[in-house]
Amino acid sequence: MKRPILIALKTLTWIACLIPFARVVFGAATNSLGPDPTSTMALTTGYTTLMLLTITLAVTPVRRLSPRLAWLVKFRRLLGLFAFFYATVHLLIYVALYSGFNVQAMLDDIAKRRFITMGVAAWLLLLPLALTSTNWAIRKLGGKRWNLLHKLIYLAVICGIVHYWWQVKSGVLTPTRFTIVIAVLLLARPAWTLWSKRKRSPKTVRGQV
Repeated sequence: MKRPILIALKTLTWIACLIPFARVVFGAATNSLGPDPTSTMALTTGYTTLMLLTITLAVTPVRRLSPRLAWLVKFRRLLGLFAFFYATVHLLIYVALYSGFNVQAMLDDIAKRRFITMGVAAWLLLLPLALTSTNWAIRKLGGKRWNLLHKLIYLAVICGIVHYWWQVKSGVLTPTRFTIVIAVLLLARPAWTLWSKRKRSPKTVRGQV
């Protein structure tokens, strides 16, 4: 892909990723987030986090299915960092607006409210990925160790979807679509590995025992 086109697409990606945050900031500034602004901000940032994590996970399967889309890998790091950004804003909304920076209250919540425990776990899993999303980190860790570390995204997205399910009221099926898509994207990886191994294995010669 030519550099000017890549720059233009990355610019559009930045704009698209920042739109939810801009809406939250504008809504807070104009007091137009509805009767429960804090809940609206939390839901928006949490939903956007899961959306970006899902898109990040989709890059590799899509690239494998269509080699012409190999250039998508250039956007994976950017999407992952934006996912961490929204996860951090989501966490800060809880820390500042729900808990009022009360450390003891937060510790009690983490111990007693399982959806908060799972949400914090997801953020902690994303933290080392964000901290090592630089070329310097890749060189220091080495490609193999870096790739192994960044597989934590699988656990993070699972914790994120469980956090979503445990947060909604019983009977609410809003997280279903995310769950199905994420499950397909996660299962696609071992399926691809198995298919690749079978494809590379020597063909059995007819009549050979």
